[in-house]
Amino acid sequence: MLSKQKVFTLGLQHVLAMYAGAVIVPLIVGGALKLNGTQMAYLIAADLFTCGLATLLQIMGTKYFGSRLPVILGCTFTAVGPIIAIASTHNLATAYGAIIISGLFVVLAAPLYGKLLKFFPTIVTGSVVTIIGLSLIPVAMNNVAGGEGSADFGQPRNLLLALITLLVILAVNRFATGFLRSISVLVGLVVGTAIAYGMGIVNFSTVGDASWVSIAQPFYFGWPEFSLTAIFTMIIVNIVSMVESTGVYFAVGKVIDQKVEQKQIVNGLRSEGVAIMLGGIFNAFPYTAFSQNVGLISLSRIKTRNVIFAAGGIMIVLGLLPKLAALTTIVPNAVLGGAMIVMFGSVAVSGISILSDVDLRKDGNLLIAACSIAVGLGSATLPAMFAELPEFARMLLQNGIVSGSLTAIVLNILLSKTKDDVQAQDNTVPVLAKESQVS
Repeated sequence: MLSKQKVFTLGLQHVLAMYAGAVIVPLIVGGALKLNGTQMAYLIAADLFTCGLATLLQIMGTKYFGSRLPVILGCTFTAVGPIIAIASTHNLATAYGAIIISGLFVVLAAPLYGKLLKFFPTIVTGSVVTIIGLSLIPVAMNNVAGGEGSADFGQPRNLLLALITLLVILAVNRFATGFLRSISVLVGLVVGTAIAYGMGIVNFSTVGDASWVSIAQPFYFGWPEFSLTAIFTMIIVNIVSMVESTGVYFAVGKVIDQKVEQKQIVNGLRSEGVAIMLGGIFNAFPYTAFSQNVGLISLSRIKTRNVIFAAGGIMIVLGLLPKLAALTTIVPNAVLGGAMIVMFGSVAVSGISILSDVDLRKDGNLLIAACSIAVGLGSATLPAMFAELPEFARMLLQNGIVSGSLTAIVLNILLSKTKDDVQAQDNTVPVLAKESQVS
């Protein structure tokens, strides 16, 4: 049984692991829309506050809501472009009106989506989880170099910091035991940041400028307005997120050695729909299951939901206390990158582990895995290849997880030629349509 102090520390580790991904979205959106300092500060605080609420909704679980899996919800990067486009064409109130309606769509569509899980046999889920890990590795490497677009991108000091952070995490995992081993990523982040401070890289100015208290206000940017085009666009964004979240649920299930059932997927997506609606109400963002934290669960070997509950609580507090939130931003990108290497790599290995349960010699399975992983990784590393396509197609294909998942699903349908093939795959599925009908 973990003490309250240990649960808090493990929860903080999860928050630090996903913090950069959570904060980068409001920074990009606010910068593109030329929001002032006060508005930008509100956007970040509201985002963290709603991240915490969304995470608690996901893990608490009721009859119809919450997967009860140790999953953290964060704002989806897929929504960045559409939100900027809608706000630029109309205004932010129209963007948030579309987010609210699209969240309601997710709540209502979740049961129908659950009936499609028969198209996710083991060969598909294994490929999808592998794609999730591999597609995140370029993100890790960008951070290792200092963060894309940074003035010191690729400087030797960034590479050194990332290497030190990675080596500390590996050393703690190899030589430490018990609780210290479970917080190896946190230890690596602390050591890396301390060394960066000694090198003069850490900047505390953002902490000094941040206010002490900020309360998330419903409709901060005005009452929601509605446009059919904007609503349709955000619905497409959230359909993409539903596919991405499904892969994360499967990945978490593999890590915690639990069969993820159809009802959990449906309830989890319903909770995401509610979280998206909250994002619209508090003028934050649409939310989805964060794959960043799956690898951390694998590394820490701590599977209890109490830790994720603590992480959700910490994010709510950070959203209410911007000065504390700013304190977490002092971790340099290179240090985060060093931690991301081992976390994202762990997700990819989890996918490979799922694929090891599949007979790849069997007709079709090798092609399904090979093509879907190649397409997913290709889309993630070179999204510009789809730049000339219509916006709808770009939204789908520039997301490596979605393009790879769709490839795996379509190929599985086309290459599973016989009834025996389908039955053999169904017998190995971790999640299946044998589940009773979901209300």
